[in-house]
Amino acid sequence: MPIHSVIDDGNLCGESPIWDAREQRLYWTDGPSSKFYSYDWRTGQRATVLHDFEVTGCALDQSGGFTFINSSGVWTWNKQTSPVLVAGALGDAKLQLNDCIADPAGRLLAGSCFYDASPDYPLGKLFSVPPNGTIQILDEGFHLANGLGFSPDGTTLYFTDSVTRTIYAYSYDPATGQARDRRIFVKVDGNAGLPDGLTVDAEGFVWSAEWYGGCVARYDPDGKLERRIPVPAKQTSSLTFGGPQLQDIFITSAAKSEPTPVMPPGYDPNSGHFGGGLYLLGSDIPGKLEYQTRLGAAVNS
Repeated sequence: MPIHSVIDDGNLCGESPIWDAREQRLYWTDGPSSKFYSYDWRTGQRATVLHDFEVTGCALDQSGGFTFINSSGVWTWNKQTSPVLVAGALGDAKLQLNDCIADPAGRLLAGSCFYDASPDYPLGKLFSVPPNGTIQILDEGFHLANGLGFSPDGTTLYFTDSVTRTIYAYSYDPATGQARDRRIFVKVDGNAGLPDGLTVDAEGFVWSAEWYGGCVARYDPDGKLERRIPVPAKQTSSLTFGGPQLQDIFITSAAKSEPTPVMPPGYDPNSGHFGGGLYLLGSDIPGKLEYQTRLGAAVNS
């Protein structure tokens, strides 16, 4: 499977790639630089479409805009005006969020994250944000909330806790938005990278970017490792399917070295190519489009 660099802007932490089939355009974020980018498939041009706004996760919205998350909460953006805050807290639970996904009914699912590489930090929660604004806590007790994905039929939810090296699976009801029966889908070996961003292909296989691992891994629907594909970036952060046939895999990476106590043995945080570029992996495996939220229309109505 050939891989090549598409753009190398030296993103400090490139993340949350998402493909817009209507525009034939990829969007992604560099959260630490407070920039949100687009890449036009037809012209090959990269543009910065939003400046000075932190984005740690994004989803397309059915209104034609976006739903964003960041360390301050959940936002909507219509591409013309400034982003609008939807919610910053649920009671005393702060919505300091990292990574998100839309579900089949237009809800936003996102995990809170307070990890700071010390032994004393609050554990995060998994939230559901429906269009009517009645936010729910789906689950809790996570160290570093990360990649989410849905099975092709929408009835299995995958959710990553990077620090525990675990990808969980839930039985998911798209009608009610309830996630039940949490179970371990994949426990990544301590000598490998940390599971980070995640996507699911049309065959139901789960793809996970490995931070510190310089690769992406593909797991079958039973959680068995099917393949690992090297990426020329030690801090491989996330991935998504795109391109006209949804068979091209865009992979983000991070240029700023982030040493933590959960690095694999022998990992060198001081030298080597950490990342910062956007990569394209050609494949013959079909992907699937991500769902879209319905928050924009509700907020602007």
